[in-house]
Amino acid sequence: MALVDASLSKPARTPPARTRGRRRRVLPGFTLTLGCTLLYLAVIVLLPLAALILKSASIPFDEFLDNIISARALATYRLTLGTALGATVFNGLFGLLLAWVLVRYDFPGRRLLDAIVDLPFALPTAVAGIALTELFAKNGWLGEPLAKLGISVAYTPLGIAIAMAFTSLPFVVRTVQPVLEDLDEEVEEAAHSLGASDGAIFWRVILPSIFPAFLAGCSLAFARSLGEFGAVIFIAGNRPMQTEITALLTFIRLEEYDYGGAAALSVAILFAAFVLLLITNIVQARALRYADRH
Repeated sequence: MALVDASLSKPARTPPARTRGRRRRVLPGFTLTLGCTLLYLAVIVLLPLAALILKSASIPFDEFLDNIISARALATYRLTLGTALGATVFNGLFGLLLAWVLVRYDFPGRRLLDAIVDLPFALPTAVAGIALTELFAKNGWLGEPLAKLGISVAYTPLGIAIAMAFTSLPFVVRTVQPVLEDLDEEVEEAAHSLGASDGAIFWRVILPSIFPAFLAGCSLAFARSLGEFGAVIFIAGNRPMQTEITALLTFIRLEEYDYGGAAALSVAILFAAFVLLLITNIVQARALRYADRH
């Protein structure tokens, strides 16, 4: 009994001062982890971009300017940006609706539908382009009835937008879906108890909570649409000044061994993507600050 009392009265062991307040980390130290991360970033991302910029800087400025502001290049910018914007607007609306259905409703085939959403990720873009071309050609399953209504899809900007929407839809769904799953439904029930309508609850409670994720998904979808190549070239028709996208013009410059012109066009696309990401990050940060305040 005395031994038990002595063990109970023994003071707890105090950890050494050098380990007190230190959090346990599973990964190695900060220096090694940061070094590996920066090395990976430099080799995979920064080095190819630096080579691209250096290649474009090696050509005379007049030639660089002629490549990025030629009439053919400007036509590709308008087509690429316009169709990518249209595809992103469609994916933003439809992707949000699809994510809502997958999270808030339980129905037969829900898991199958959830798996189909990831199909554009796994499907080679060339296969997607061939399938869409066969589907929307004038003698295709959808193209023939649409042609009777006077609507042409294949080899038109509309077909390009559809191909971009097909390949970029999962970005919106997979970005918004986890946020909807984590959204506390008690907040919605509280709003209902206070007399708020369904529309008011969506605009004032749900949308502010999911808006940063929604914006991120739309930005990723837009960026993917800007760089889409395989799915587009089959359904576009690739007619200069009409259905030729910027990525295809860059590829044509490479086939012509005009590496300087291809690099110049690539830098223009890179600059547009950088500006897009910068604007998105600014809007996202403001939306997160607004959500934290409210």
